[in-house]
Amino acid sequence: MSLPAFTDHFSTVAPAYDVALCDVWGVVHNGVEASAEAGDALRRFRAGGGTVVLITNAPRPQEVVRRQLDGFGVSRDAYDAIVSSGDVTRIVVAERAGQSVFHIGPDRDRGTFAGLDVRFAPAEAADYAVCSGLFDDETEAPDDYRALLERLRARALLMVCANPDVVVERGDRLVYCAGAIADLYRTLGGEVLYAGKPHRPIYDCALAAAQALRRVRIARDRVLAIGDSVRTDLTGAAAFGIDFLFVTAGIHAVELGAREEPDALALRKIFSGASLMPRAVMRRLVW
Repeated sequence: MSLPAFTDHFSTVAPAYDVALCDVWGVVHNGVEASAEAGDALRRFRAGGGTVVLITNAPRPQEVVRRQLDGFGVSRDAYDAIVSSGDVTRIVVAERAGQSVFHIGPDRDRGTFAGLDVRFAPAEAADYAVCSGLFDDETEAPDDYRALLERLRARALLMVCANPDVVVERGDRLVYCAGAIADLYRTLGGEVLYAGKPHRPIYDCALAAAQALRRVRIARDRVLAIGDSVRTDLTGAAAFGIDFLFVTAGIHAVELGAREEPDALALRKIFSGASLMPRAVMRRLVW
């Protein structure tokens, strides 16, 4: 597979697409502040007739994500809609109405369950588990959860992973996400249902949102996914049958050598490891 040449401007790629399914964390913001360049690029894409759906593995409902984006300084005119893995998780929980859940994650994620027919229970009594993150992602690591996960596995509990990301940027650091806990549970033999990228349900929801906004059926070759993760964004886009624009200055920045001048050999290596190649590569999303 040949590595696509670096693209300096989104404006050279954008005309081929009607819809952009854009990742949030690592592209639109870094967990601390918004990317003004990315916001500008998305606004210009919309001004040219494009539709932007932010597609995120945030384990919270879209309205909560919207308020968070407001706090980071992401302008609402940069996107048309938001679809989160928290939204998909709510669908799964609603389908299990009346069952009890053991929640692994911080209290700030409890809004995911708001208004649903669900009871919270300890690990020893719950019908299934939902993992939205670590209880304290500032101090904990996945292996701290091994004993707990072994107890869940002994009861053969299903785990719903509300955020399949393994790590995410927070400023200039990487912190663990729910995907790291879910992956460990799966290696222990546990059953995991992943609500977000790279799995199909979140893409189905995002495309449905775009089609509702445009009031027309959208061909897959007119849809572009944008993201910074090979594991979730590139893999998910390829499985869904849509093109992908890879942003290097995200979670892979360190292994690629530098944010401004990523190493081409390292880039080829991570794409080869996934046996996938993006349609285009950019350092940052810039119009």
